[in-house]
Amino acid sequence: MMKRRILFLVLIAGCAGPLSGQAAKFSWPEGKRAAVSLTFDDGRPSQIDTGLPLLAKLGIRATFYVLPGNVEKRLDGWKKAVQAGHEIGNHSMTHPCTANYAFSRANALEDYDLERIAKDIDAAQQAIARMLGVTPASFAYPCGQSFVGRGRAARSYVPLVAERFVLGRGYMGEAANDVAVFDAAQAMGTPFDDMAPGDALKLLEAAAKDGRWIIFVGHDIGPRKFQSVDAATIEAIAAYAKDPANGIWLEPAGAVARYIASRR
Repeated sequence: MMKRRILFLVLIAGCAGPLSGQAAKFSWPEGKRAAVSLTFDDGRPSQIDTGLPLLAKLGIRATFYVLPGNVEKRLDGWKKAVQAGHEIGNHSMTHPCTANYAFSRANALEDYDLERIAKDIDAAQQAIARMLGVTPASFAYPCGQSFVGRGRAARSYVPLVAERFVLGRGYMGEAANDVAVFDAAQAMGTPFDDMAPGDALKLLEAAAKDGRWIIFVGHDIGPRKFQSVDAATIEAIAAYAKDPANGIWLEPAGAVARYIASRR
């Protein structure tokens, strides 16, 4: 009995070893202790009109997960975003979500299969490359949902995203990403729409304490309202990240994902 117990403990230690070792060896660049990325979905006009001047004033870069139809409406503005060094990510061609959302009833994930969602994602990739001259390296799941079909026919399309992108970002995640264990194809995204500066900083500080990567997710940029990030909240995050005493690495999501992949 004692020999069996010792063998069991050895096996457990062997399984835990690589993971704990990976966590111990990982280090953020330039001695930083955590990372934060600011991401914004849909390619909304306020991101061009309000967001770009604000980010330029703060001297920081963000990730914009765009819908090609919205890019086409403000093409000159999105070209300026690319020139300013912001990351352009793929948010699908038609933004399919569950039929439980009335706005998506006619374009519901429950009516998709893997082939159809792959075509939708690839069409967006091609359109973005054609209009902006960049090929997105990261993807944001519309509505944070990563399934197609329903019931026994339901399937995850996470593997499709993993084949195409260095990062698949979710939405409404309740925790920052632990670099030792998180899946880059379904990384957690933390919403910060309608969030006061102090509340956002609390989340950032908690992530920093554990050496994690927090990916903030917003939509419009402007006065605090439904699905809008207040300029003051972005300013507070930027100020905190820029303070050397806090040890925060603020970079676009794709850049952070690539760095983590290189360290793994």
